[in-house]
Amino acid sequence: MSNLSLRTLFCGAGGDAAGAVEVDGVTVKSAMNHWQKAIDVHNANHPDAQHICADISQFEPRLLAPTDLLWASPECTNHSVAKGRKREDAQPDLFGETLPEEAAERSRATMWDVPRFTEAHGYQSIIVENVVDARHWPPFKAWLMAMDSYGYDHKIVYLNSMHAQFTGMPAPQSRDRMYVVFWRKGNKAPDLHRMQRPKAYCPTCDEVVDAMQAWKNPDKQWGRYRSQYVYRCPKITCRNSIVEPAWLPAAAAIDWSITGQRIGDRTKPLAEKTMARIAAGIDRYWRNAGMPPIMTPVEGREGKEPSPATMPLRTQTTRNETGIAFAPFIAELRGGGSVARPTSHPMSTVTASGNHHGLVVPYYGNSKIAHSSQYAMGTLTTRDRYGLIVPSGGTWNEDARPTDEAHRTLVTRDSYAIVTRHNSSKGDGAEMSTPVGEPLRTLTTAGHQSLTTGTVPDIEDCLFRMLEPHEVAAGMAFPANYIWEGNRRERVRMAGNAVTPPAARDLIAAVADALNATN
Repeated sequence: MSNLSLRTLFCGAGGDAAGAVEVDGVTVKSAMNHWQKAIDVHNANHPDAQHICADISQFEPRLLAPTDLLWASPECTNHSVAKGRKREDAQPDLFGETLPEEAAERSRATMWDVPRFTEAHGYQSIIVENVVDARHWPPFKAWLMAMDSYGYDHKIVYLNSMHAQFTGMPAPQSRDRMYVVFWRKGNKAPDLHRMQRPKAYCPTCDEVVDAMQAWKNPDKQWGRYRSQYVYRCPKITCRNSIVEPAWLPAAAAIDWSITGQRIGDRTKPLAEKTMARIAAGIDRYWRNAGMPPIMTPVEGREGKEPSPATMPLRTQTTRNETGIAFAPFIAELRGGGSVARPTSHPMSTVTASGNHHGLVVPYYGNSKIAHSSQYAMGTLTTRDRYGLIVPSGGTWNEDARPTDEAHRTLVTRDSYAIVTRHNSSKGDGAEMSTPVGEPLRTLTTAGHQSLTTGTVPDIEDCLFRMLEPHEVAAGMAFPANYIWEGNRRERVRMAGNAVTPPAARDLIAAVADALNATN
């Protein structure tokens, strides 16, 4: 593959660049952003690139050397459905930390900076990332016409980051975004259809297939996964039945070595709404769902595997070496449509406005927690206190992987862990809860010795903590060795504002393939 240079506008902490460098032959040549802290982080991770901290809308693009590719993630208040809401960035968060004024201000740059830089440099290809609601920006058609007048064809891609699986593993987070991909007229169009074919198991065909994106209303191809489009099996033998693509669960991003605090022992009680959402999550994922506890070997010897309590106990010895595990869930602490989800599901969207994800796990009176995994679609084992999953069916991705590694196994169903969001609820609060990972279901328990019991813990006996910044970064799928700077809130903001690296990686890979075929 020939070498291609990339410029990133509104680069933030560098999620787009982190994905780009995974593509063979692509190098990051320059990066621009208006927040110095983000530029410092970007520079620490991409020291060979030119870094410019400036108001991009006021910057003269001809001062920069040309590049082959442009990635731009412009911000605009008009693109958000939350337009007009007062921002709370100046208020201290749970850690007593606040954002500096320069970071709290929204970028003044607009989508029009893309054609302005394009006019100056005539890039081979351009990718623009934004929220899906940017499609309803009133000048959107005029913006596309401007790019057309500069000699570019385009295609709009709606992609959820948990389905970015074209050239590697996806992000353990449900994050819908719109990507507008431009290429010079006359050049080969990138195969953007092929990159949107995530692996999925079709129960009717009984095989793993390359799922197809299918719009509920073909005349309005815009929107989010599940709301406006689904995935279907490509085979007519099952009449193109709806399938669920594989995903990485939120459990993949959680640092299980960090324990939470027993809710009943907190000196400052949790807010009433927070408690209600946690309770709703317990009812949905631990009690009402009828999910039994997991019997977990607490010794590290090989051949010892966890099993659900609905199965016979393994051979008992003279030593008590079996623990009982209930699954954790994540409580989501901001306004929106959900309150909690299990750790076996992808995370809800990580935002830049603060850390809104709290981890809730059962507590059994000891600070030491043994971690296990729950089976579903394949035998699970334990290793070094991390859950493993072995997928069943088909030959794709059949290796077992620990939950703490960057590249982990996708898919499964049922879960014991849940994640709860602390935003406004439109129901009884249970809709704010979600399992943490239908493939991974990593379970936790406290103490090396536990009684076998099928009871559900009271809310006061659950452990609760906020997700740490490095867990938020892992939820965005940043590399584990990525270098971060700033206080907790700054790091969360930088991660939440970023492009998920898997999405950038797959889109740039498709563009690079087309350019190499053209040249």
